[in-house]
Amino acid sequence: MKKDTSYSLLYKIKRFKRDINQWSIATLAIVFIIAFPVITIFLKLFSGPGETWDHIVATLLPEYTKTSIALIIGCSVFTLIFGVSTAWIVSRYDFPGRKMLEWLLILPLAIPSYITAYAYVGVFDYGGTLELLMESVNITLPKIDIMNTYGLIFVLSFSLYPYVYVSARAVFLHQAGNLIEASKLLGAGELKTFFKVVFPLARPAIIGGLILVLMEVLNDYGAAKYYGVSTFTVGIFRSWFSLEEPDTAVYLSAILIVIIFGLIVLERFQRRKKKYHNASKSNRPLCRKNSKGVQKIGLICWVGIPVFIGFLIPVAQLLYWAVLTYTDVFSVAFFYTALQSLGIAILSAVITVIIALKLIYFTRWNKIKQINLVAKMSTLGYAIPGAVIAVGVMIPTLFIDKWLYRVLREAFSWEVGLLINGTIIGLIYAYAVRFLAVAYSPIEGSVSKVGEGISESSMMLGAGRWRTFFSIDIPLIKKGMWSAVLLVFVDIMKELPLTLILKPYGVTTLAVKAYEYASDEMIAEAALPSLCVILTGILPVIFLNRLITK
Repeated sequence: MKKDTSYSLLYKIKRFKRDINQWSIATLAIVFIIAFPVITIFLKLFSGPGETWDHIVATLLPEYTKTSIALIIGCSVFTLIFGVSTAWIVSRYDFPGRKMLEWLLILPLAIPSYITAYAYVGVFDYGGTLELLMESVNITLPKIDIMNTYGLIFVLSFSLYPYVYVSARAVFLHQAGNLIEASKLLGAGELKTFFKVVFPLARPAIIGGLILVLMEVLNDYGAAKYYGVSTFTVGIFRSWFSLEEPDTAVYLSAILIVIIFGLIVLERFQRRKKKYHNASKSNRPLCRKNSKGVQKIGLICWVGIPVFIGFLIPVAQLLYWAVLTYTDVFSVAFFYTALQSLGIAILSAVITVIIALKLIYFTRWNKIKQINLVAKMSTLGYAIPGAVIAVGVMIPTLFIDKWLYRVLREAFSWEVGLLINGTIIGLIYAYAVRFLAVAYSPIEGSVSKVGEGISESSMMLGAGRWRTFFSIDIPLIKKGMWSAVLLVFVDIMKELPLTLILKPYGVTTLAVKAYEYASDEMIAEAALPSLCVILTGILPVIFLNRLITK
């Protein structure tokens, strides 16, 4: 029997009119504002490419593509090897120093990849730290050129492997010990058990961590630019600032967005219709095995390699430089830069958390499921590189500023400059778009744990929705809110490409200051601002480790 499609459509329209409320409209408004930069980029595609687009397609685009593929493959291999193996070793085996190494393995996340890149130039450069150390013991080593694609893969891999390590370890710690024991009883060895039982169960989490690594790889600008490696992000900067072709920058941004969302779709596709959980009610936690002799030494050495390369060597190099250049760098101007960084990061983090909080509760009070789905999609900004978001913010805000200038001049005879573009307002807006997902996740987790029962009881007793929100909900989710503020704050302190494009004239952050020193061949002077950025990044690492072990 043929369905009456007209009746079905009318029913859906009536139900939509019935369910829509002010919270639905407020949710859609926030979603539109957050998604506006990405929408702008795709709308801008219809205006056609810039004059240099044909030249870029013929000469530079193949290089951008080739380099990006090389970085994706190289970083995938190294981060999987070190991330998964170290996570399994600290989860499965017991050995001296294990507890300390568990959180030391996360610490490379505290160092932005561009800062690690600066440090390793000092290690391997002519007359660098490695050469001086070898000369002191009469050993001559061939010069190692790290400023190329292979060196960038090395730096990015040891900076970003903790994304895979954290994801894998969280799963391994809750792995069903009975399945592993059953595998061993059936005659499978330790290696076969890992690849046949453990790894398949942990694969979604591992792939999820790897996708985060690849997003960060494609987002990188500072390290790639300093090493002279041509990537899409470097190409966006080059098109916008060197060639003065914003339309070409938009086309490159669109290609990068397609690549990023392709990775996300691939991650979703690889686990569709597949079960990766153990439904048994007799689960026992994974028991650690005591290691002995040579095995114990081997495990400690292997787990220590990424800690040594990813954290200890870069920090030691930066401390060495900081001691040499401290008197030249530390000044009133530097102190003012540090205060600017802290002020911008704190203000942006608070505003981003408020937006996330409103979005979560507006969707909770909204009755239309489709709008709630769209609201969650607005948090995908974290998957988009900072340079792309900066381009998407700059184009519409410049148009809005020109429109405001005309309106205010005609209506009030006011001559005003830029109000959004090139100001703190535009920068904070871009940060909110980029890091909304970082704030959204911990708050949503806290809200889901609290549930709706307490809020509903409060409203049944006569309290209004907003009174319930401020007196009941906020106190119950404050831990999630503080976690969100901390995580967003640290990400903003480390953010480089977005800040470089959108920062107002005369405003400098610590990350930008370190980049400027390195670009001016004053790499030793970049150490002090870099160390300040690292110190702010260590706090969430400690928080993250505690979260995993709970």
